[in-house]
Amino acid sequence: MAVITVQTQPYLDQKPGTSGLRKKVPHFQQANYAENFIQAIFDAQSGFEGKTLVVGGDGRYHNRHVIGLCIRMAAANGVGRVIVGKGGILSTPAASNLIRKSGAFGGIILSASHNPGGPTEDFGIKFNIANGGPAPEKVTEAMYGKTRTIARYLIEDAAAPDLDVIGKAQCGAMAVDIVDPVLLYADLMEELFDFPAIRALFASGFRMRFDAMSAVTGPYAHEILERRLGAAAGTVINGTPLEDFGHHHPDPNLVHAKALYDEMMGANAPDFGAASDGDGDRNLIIGKGIFITPSDSLAMLAANAHLAPGYAQGLAGIARSMPTSGAADRVAEKLGIGLHETPTGWKFFGNLLDAGMATICGEESAGTGSSHVREKDGLWAVLLWLNILAVRRDSMKAIAAAHWQTYGRNYYARHDYEAIDTDAANTLMAHLRDRMATLPGETVHGLTIAAADDFEYLDPVDGSLSKNQGVRILFAGGSRAVFRLSGTGTSGATLRVYMERYEPASGNLALEVADALGPIIAAANDLAEVAARTGRTAPDVIT
Repeated sequence: MAVITVQTQPYLDQKPGTSGLRKKVPHFQQANYAENFIQAIFDAQSGFEGKTLVVGGDGRYHNRHVIGLCIRMAAANGVGRVIVGKGGILSTPAASNLIRKSGAFGGIILSASHNPGGPTEDFGIKFNIANGGPAPEKVTEAMYGKTRTIARYLIEDAAAPDLDVIGKAQCGAMAVDIVDPVLLYADLMEELFDFPAIRALFASGFRMRFDAMSAVTGPYAHEILERRLGAAAGTVINGTPLEDFGHHHPDPNLVHAKALYDEMMGANAPDFGAASDGDGDRNLIIGKGIFITPSDSLAMLAANAHLAPGYAQGLAGIARSMPTSGAADRVAEKLGIGLHETPTGWKFFGNLLDAGMATICGEESAGTGSSHVREKDGLWAVLLWLNILAVRRDSMKAIAAAHWQTYGRNYYARHDYEAIDTDAANTLMAHLRDRMATLPGETVHGLTIAAADDFEYLDPVDGSLSKNQGVRILFAGGSRAVFRLSGTGTSGATLRVYMERYEPASGNLALEVADALGPIIAAANDLAEVAARTGRTAPDVIT
């Protein structure tokens, strides 16, 4: 076998976003498009020759083909060994764990997370570094720079091995290990959580529904929930990963997981409901008759984490993204630990976790995780909730009520305006930024603006500064509205508007969220001129 050098030309649209490079499948199928980006990953690294690389994905359409390219190009670029999940399957948190456990220099994860899959839908490639976490900005910028000047890529003149056969293989001179994608991750979960207590909970008649959304977590959920923990057969639904996710949108929110929500609000609802997304890093948590927002879930998990063996020693700190509600802040204050507010994107948590400054992290976009890996982890959050329920033996409603009576309640909602015109979205954000200096003192819908800024973050570990991370409008009394453009879509722009109101423990903790936030929602829409500038009179998704 021999290494082939293929001449190519740059594509100028390969700048990685929040979670790597995401485009439609036909875009990735352009001549040399995927190859260029994969080569840029190698060209932006150094010292990896002879070392191990992890490769895997969420099973969406085009995964197997690109995994074959990754293996052949890794061999051509001097990688010593590739570890890949059987069938090309690795959930994002499982890939992070495998990178860390194997001592790999990094991993290539093929996923577009919660975005739809299929021949005309979304695809993505991202690079994770040796700590198992997403590449930081300095690495992704280096990759982007290489894509703009690339003139050739290297590929092994050999077929990639059969991904469906567990065992050892070769690609040229490089070793390829095809492994069970579930086993190592499931073993890690058994180290962190009290599996006997959770088994006893299920044995007592406790009922659960987990919707894997025809995505990557199905095999993990079947193994852990039904086999190891003894949940009844049928607890896991939509448990077979499909290339098109069964024509569904694998985003665990109240719109795309409506069937689960309706079941949990029904007369014969299970005790606990949960879902995860396309690549297994997000979660939806619903109790019988109650939806737990991701922001509240982060706070409640942090407040009760000591009930799980892996966290019995306490937490070093809590980290949350800026748009996530301040519910976790009050938990950190009571526990006497640090609270770190970062930009959106899990890569910002990596330094804090590596430095021992945080143990649990979370984002309002349904991502929660801990120091066990360097990615958010949907099943981890579900298992921590099960551990808490197994020890406390309270209902989800009772746990939420007790939490709010202790810490107060952060009423919270996010409004997403999807696939809007990119120029219109950028103009809207520019309009807000232009007005920031004059907004303080203005009253809108009965709310007085106390301050307005564009969030920036100075990393306490490496000193890097990230600017323009979202416009914040802070109202007198502690309410706020936040505006930012998402970096995870593939068509147009997604405007996200976050509204929050804090109600102390002595206040009204039983309001409907829409009622509690009504004036803030109206003020946010007027201040940003959402309808006039986007043509949208209502959000596409409310979470």
